[in-house]
Amino acid sequence: MDTVSGSEPFSTAVIYNSAAGARLLDERYGALLDAWPVPHERLRVPSRAGETFVVASGPPDAPPVLLLHGSGTNAAMWQGDVPTWAGRFRVYAVDVIGEPGRSAPARPPLGSDAYAGWLDDVLAGLGLDRASIVGASLGGWLAVDYATRRPERVDRLVLLCPGGIGRQKWAVLIPVLLLMPFGRWGKRAAMRLYLGRPPRGLPASGVRRFLDHMLLVQRHFRPRRERLPVFDDGTLRRLTMPVLVIAGERDAALDSRDTRRRLARTVPHATVRLLPGVGHFPAGQAQPILEFLLQNPRDVRDCPRRHP
Repeated sequence: MDTVSGSEPFSTAVIYNSAAGARLLDERYGALLDAWPVPHERLRVPSRAGETFVVASGPPDAPPVLLLHGSGTNAAMWQGDVPTWAGRFRVYAVDVIGEPGRSAPARPPLGSDAYAGWLDDVLAGLGLDRASIVGASLGGWLAVDYATRRPERVDRLVLLCPGGIGRQKWAVLIPVLLLMPFGRWGKRAAMRLYLGRPPRGLPASGVRRFLDHMLLVQRHFRPRRERLPVFDDGTLRRLTMPVLVIAGERDAALDSRDTRRRLARTVPHATVRLLPGVGHFPAGQAQPILEFLLQNPRDVRDCPRRHP
């Protein structure tokens, strides 16, 4: 594992529309990283899928929490949450491979064991035997995939609008596609339709910055086309660790009520919260997530975490 500073290399590969677009996104990402709200380290971790970029915050000897962002984003999506968590945990915001961050552009097939192997390498590179995981959307899918394959390595699991559990919706794509040709206004309207209303209390400036960054990503980044595999009931029953799920009641992309129904049947110990009126953007949940991560702290702190 290497600590890095200054400008980091990036790969245009096939996940960007052009080298110039990749460079612009990297510059904007660098500006967001420079505004990281707490002291942090920028780490490069080797893995079988290529180098993985990680932003580490919080006391090095605190219990570890791994953050996995959604599709089309990067570690910057956690900037508003990290200050709440970094006082009590060592927080590792991971750039998922194949997404518009600074990790390798590799995209192994979803549903294979490749992503679990990648996360094995990331944990090893960070010197961790186990950790709690917080995942959003695609990151939630990756978190469930890992936790069902390696339950002994996951202390607590937090899922924000996770893919792969509830039914995926497609009807919303029709108006989204119809809005896309209408310039910046149409793209912003399409994104708001897809993401839904953010939770009350979020600063309007923060929401605008998020939407502006997502519009830039949409312009220069080639998203995944592969459909998220759905976990069967037997797989979900392997989630034996404490689980918290927070989803928007009006998620236009995923059927949150179906997510709740399936988890009630397969993971009855899971806590599932549906946010009224909220779509596929359950931001502003840092405090309830912190409270969940701090439950039974002896269970977290007494287990060995780090390799010598």
